[in-house]
Amino acid sequence: MAAPGKCFLVSGPPGVGKTTLIIRVLESLKQSNPSLKVQGFYTREVREGAERIGFEVVTLDGRKGLLSSTKISSPESHRWPTVGRYRVDIASFESLAVPELQVKEDTDLFIIDEVGKMELFSSSFFPAVLRVLESNIPLLASVPIPNSGRDIPGVARLKNHPGASLYTLNTTNRDAMKEQIYSHLIDILQNH
Repeated sequence: MAAPGKCFLVSGPPGVGKTTLIIRVLESLKQSNPSLKVQGFYTREVREGAERIGFEVVTLDGRKGLLSSTKISSPESHRWPTVGRYRVDIASFESLAVPELQVKEDTDLFIIDEVGKMELFSSSFFPAVLRVLESNIPLLASVPIPNSGRDIPGVARLKNHPGASLYTLNTTNRDAMKEQIYSHLIDILQNH
């Protein structure tokens, strides 16, 4: 197997633990390298009791904003794109997530969780992801599994990138995958 590139893509069915794995890898990297400069965001479920009512974007410095919701009903929200029963708040997502993807010289690693259908409604998001890829700064991102066997075009483009390695999670391989991704990233960051 060829040495992995600098783009690590985590995929798997919804609820398998992609975000948890990314956060755990990040925590391990920061423990072994406290001065690590990381940029990006992750998405998290918003729940009301047992019901998932949406998703929020969380930046790595802890700021939060709405990504999508089933509960919001305002004149402007009726014009928002939908994914299933969720209305996607593109303006909120763009104001929080896209600035986190600005390539800076001192950045050691980018985290993008996730590059999916909701996020790709933003016209400025995917160009920002491509700039990160072209920067040659290591990237750890999550992508959805293909729906009906077909990838979203942006996701397919990421998977086909020459520096990309795809890790498909399931409930039995999560811990092994975390260790594998962590050790590849440590190697890259130490030789950076």
